[in-house]
Amino acid sequence: MSTPIAEPTVMEKFLLQGQKKHLCTSGPNVQRRSPRKKIKLEEKGIKQENEDPALEEFSHPIPWQKIEAEGLDCDYAMLFPKGEADDLFSQLEEEVVYSTGEESKVQVFGKMYNIPRKQAAYGDKGLEYTYSGVTRLACSWTPTLEYIRDSVTTATGQTFNFVLINRYKDGQDHMGEHRDDEHELDPSCPIASVSLGAARDFVFRHRDARGKHSSRHIEPVKLELAHGSLLLMNPPTNTFWYHSVPVRRKVLSSRINLTFRRIVLDTSLKTCQDSL
Repeated sequence: MSTPIAEPTVMEKFLLQGQKKHLCTSGPNVQRRSPRKKIKLEEKGIKQENEDPALEEFSHPIPWQKIEAEGLDCDYAMLFPKGEADDLFSQLEEEVVYSTGEESKVQVFGKMYNIPRKQAAYGDKGLEYTYSGVTRLACSWTPTLEYIRDSVTTATGQTFNFVLINRYKDGQDHMGEHRDDEHELDPSCPIASVSLGAARDFVFRHRDARGKHSSRHIEPVKLELAHGSLLLMNPPTNTFWYHSVPVRRKVLSSRINLTFRRIVLDTSLKTCQDSL
């Protein structure tokens, strides 16, 4: 870590909030931490001192934590307790049918490559989603996916009509840096990421700080997403920040990640702030 300075920069103002149940930091008070530190979000034991008015939009009173940096706005919570998360993982293992053949490939710089994980797409009837040169037609919702989707809606006040599922067999399976900024997505709607199974590192990198010839020095934001957790990536996060799930060879068990999205059904770019 670099030498401390007198006044923290915007990138260092990364506020984690929570309550005694399902929380992530070990201290007795709300803490401000640098994004250079990896946040072990499954840790527990922090008391929320002040309520953030911005969190009043969420319809279900689970303890939310705010994660912020320059152009990055996320909310994090434990959505499912361990027992329920275990059951949901097992049910998804039985219900989800993953893509094969050409649908299990992506296009990178004009060439097709096998996806280094399993992938499936579910959603409302007739919905399609195109990314990395592949168009995916949504399969019909399964009972378990509907339950998880509705739980996310209850917790966030947002509605979603599509989910992309990624299954990582172990720490060798991974996801490269990318942004979820396809034109089909409602730009006003957050992307809700539910994690089940093995905890995996999740890394945000600012678009101006990528590569050897980057124009700025901005530290990445590194999280560890726990079993049963929900990460809400709010606008404009996917405009400025790439995210990835890097290889972690020490991880030996499986993880299922579900990213719930709202696909725009017409050119009016309907908002997803639907009344419940």
